[in-house]
Amino acid sequence: MFRRRLTLVLALFALVMALAALLAAASLAVTERQVLRGRVASDIATGFIQLSAQKQRLRTWVAQMQQGAHADSGARAELLAAMQGTLQRLKGLTQQAIELDGRAEAREENLRRRETLAVLEQSVSALASAADQARALPPGSDAAQAWAELSRVFDMPQGHDVRKLIAENIARETAAVQRERAAADATLTGVRWLWLGAAAVLSASAMAAALHFGRALHRPLQQLSEGARALQAGRLGHRIALTGQDEFAEVAGSVNALAAELEQHRERESAQRQRLEEQVNARTRELADALASLRQADAQRRRLFADISHELRTPTTVIRGEAEITLRGIDKPAAEYKEALSRIVVTARQLGAVIDDLLAMARSDIDSLSLVREPVDMDELAAEAMAQAGVLAARQGVRLGEPPGRSGRHVVAGDPLRLRQLLGVLLDNATRYSRAGDRVDITIEAVPDLTQGQDEPADLRVTVSDQGIGIPAHELPLVFDRHFRGAQARRHSPDGSGLGLSIARSLARAHGGQLQLHSSEHGTRAVLTLPRTRAQDLLAADPLTT
Repeated sequence: MFRRRLTLVLALFALVMALAALLAAASLAVTERQVLRGRVASDIATGFIQLSAQKQRLRTWVAQMQQGAHADSGARAELLAAMQGTLQRLKGLTQQAIELDGRAEAREENLRRRETLAVLEQSVSALASAADQARALPPGSDAAQAWAELSRVFDMPQGHDVRKLIAENIARETAAVQRERAAADATLTGVRWLWLGAAAVLSASAMAAALHFGRALHRPLQQLSEGARALQAGRLGHRIALTGQDEFAEVAGSVNALAAELEQHRERESAQRQRLEEQVNARTRELADALASLRQADAQRRRLFADISHELRTPTTVIRGEAEITLRGIDKPAAEYKEALSRIVVTARQLGAVIDDLLAMARSDIDSLSLVREPVDMDELAAEAMAQAGVLAARQGVRLGEPPGRSGRHVVAGDPLRLRQLLGVLLDNATRYSRAGDRVDITIEAVPDLTQGQDEPADLRVTVSDQGIGIPAHELPLVFDRHFRGAQARRHSPDGSGLGLSIARSLARAHGGQLQLHSSEHGTRAVLTLPRTRAQDLLAADPLTT
């Protein structure tokens, strides 16, 4: 019984809401159409004003030509093209006005617009011919007579008073704009009052329904609540005094039957609860362990995806940039194509090594990656890294300094692919966080180890310096942390993962070296220190794998 009344009221409310939705759609359509009509009328009035101004500028151009002043023929062509474009736009707006308003008076108004545009189109053609034939007046010509003739040509082309015609249309279209604006205001006012009335009806209906059901639900809900509190307090002898055939009476009967059975099941339920708690505790521990494992796996997955995004970005950018630069412009000598392809092959090999590293990182960490050691000329490696960084530098407008000269003395024992990757990270950061016109340099120098003998190898210091945005002093201790990016770095280059320096430091440590950053307001210096290979190490025939 109560359910039927509630269902009926909800159905009525659903019907009212559907009607309100239809009313909203219809009101929106009417309002949108009215606003669009006003916009079209305003655009038509603006078009006639523009056409009048363009005609006046063309007239001035012809007068300048007749007086022998400098008159650019390109300006004449632009003015004629602008007038033709304005006429075509007015034709389109007239067609749009016809589609938007099918009233009889609107059809007459649009017919006048079409007739006016036809006359103006003929007049513009006549003005174009007059402008093409404009020449400087011969010496001794009557300037007043020439001006009168020019006024006749521009004001009465082909016998039509164009000035009067345009003025009448501007006045008529201005009146149409005011009329459409008033109609739009009236439509909005009507829609506003319509919705205020609908909102008032809905509010009154909702309040009446709430009052009715509030009174109908108060007594049975109160008794059901009292019965529930009695059961909660353990008073199983309490019975809910609700009779009848409605839903509340059925619920009360069920609750009373439940209270009668609760007492005999209490002891059994207590024992079952104890066993259930033990099972829940055991299962909770298992779920906690599984959740910890899942969180660890998810963290590793996120870190792997971030590493993949960071490490694949620079090689793929270099490959794409080399290909785009090589294909750009006219055909080049075969030597240039071979040189570009060689750089692409080197970068592709580096990309393959990066992919292998990332796959290994999925199982462990970059510190555990294997290195294939062999003698590496850091001068040559730095030149290759700067050639690869040239694509990003050109895109950023950053100037790259000259690569270090090849002395043959700056040799280390290391993995060339990973050392190139390390230098690529440093050059990528220096270029990415520099402004257009800044300079990025790389220098290599040997630093003797004064604590050892003369036969011992010296350290090799590779410095990548820039004139970029710099790193605040309080952020320097954090730049090697994974995913850390300072506020200034995020503002300058939003795309970044904060992994480059962390990976670079790990690669430096894997080669027995270290990486340090020094920064000021004039830029940043990344100092990479590597142990240099002794002369007898260069005689080793087989690479050393570690």
